[in-house]
Amino acid sequence: MKKVSREIDLREVVDIIKKRFWIVIAITLLSTVAGTFHSSYNTTYLYQTSTRVIIDAEGELMTTLQVIIKDTTILEKVVQEMDLKKQPEALAAQISVNSVGGQIVSINVVDTDPKRAADIANTTARVFKEEIPNIMIDFSDVRVLSEAKVNPYPINESQYRTIIIAFVFGLAVSIGLSFLLDSFDDTIRPDYDVEEIFNLPLLGRVSKMNKKNIRKKVHYQQSVEFRGEKVVTK
Repeated sequence: MKKVSREIDLREVVDIIKKRFWIVIAITLLSTVAGTFHSSYNTTYLYQTSTRVIIDAEGELMTTLQVIIKDTTILEKVVQEMDLKKQPEALAAQISVNSVGGQIVSINVVDTDPKRAADIANTTARVFKEEIPNIMIDFSDVRVLSEAKVNPYPINESQYRTIIIAFVFGLAVSIGLSFLLDSFDDTIRPDYDVEEIFNLPLLGRVSKMNKKNIRKKVHYQQSVEFRGEKVVTK
């Protein structure tokens, strides 16, 4: 018999998901675990820290001094002192310099190693303080206000977004698969299936024969036998 198509209501949706709940749990869990492993092995964590220096300068002079901090003249010495396996130009890409306010300048460093990031920031500030009198005659008013600290927290924790996407993807796929399997299942189960297919009201149903129903049946038969005396055995 051809199955009659009908609109799916909320009760049917809940029934379908409950029937294949193990599919939803299994696929969602596998997808989330896969997203977690993918995020862990493919994410390069970056750490940022900064040191602050006080430069007694204003206007164009202050701007010039900030540019010198990232110049190869300074960074070549930083690379040599720290024995870094990179060019000064590459190191400059990891450093940003900006004015915090007044004469305070922040030297920010981003690196894949939190301790190395702090060492680069502190070494850059120290080398700049030592070399600036040789670069700009009669100017040496540079003081370190605060040294960089090791920051153990990465600034790119976007792996949580990957895990959430994997979870939502697994949930959507598992629910979709549950509905797909249900569409191929021609078994008539709920009462409303019978009513809609035959277009007739349901007058009754046959209960499942389990121990509880059998006990009820025996109880009912005994009640009928002793009905005249109004005695019901238990």
